[in-house]
Amino acid sequence: MDAVTYPNDKVAAYVHEQCIPLRVGHEEQPLASQFKVKWTPRLFLLDQKGNPDHDVMGFFPPDELIPFIQLARAKQAFHNDRLDETIAILDEMLIDSSASGSAAEAVFLRGVSKFKKNHDPKALKEVYRLLKFDYAQSAWAGRGYPYWNL
Repeated sequence: MDAVTYPNDKVAAYVHEQCIPLRVGHEEQPLASQFKVKWTPRLFLLDQKGNPDHDVMGFFPPDELIPFIQLARAKQAFHNDRLDETIAILDEMLIDSSASGSAAEAVFLRGVSKFKKNHDPKALKEVYRLLKFDYAQSAWAGRGYPYWNL
């Protein structure tokens, strides 16, 4: 990622605007053991207490790293019941990166957040429709199935 992703101006600006980046090699203790880093790159987004909210192992091209971070930020907001913030982050992500590998999960989380905010089952039915028709090949497509008849 050092050769391709991090030097990308858009990625660098976003990372430094939204994160406090820290590089830890798999041999650096005690952090490598604490976070079970056995292979790099391994990316974590931590909450304010230092607990991982979202992580992944492997290379990200520039057009996939920003959506990954956006999804992680949205999950942090969701876990802290900041539903308006969750929805806003995911709306932005899905406008800019609807074809990213993180998009299907973002659709799911956005619909659940809208439902939790308004208790309107139409939000969950929209999750089913979008996942079935726009993200049918994703692992998330089946997760919207229970909402098809709402």
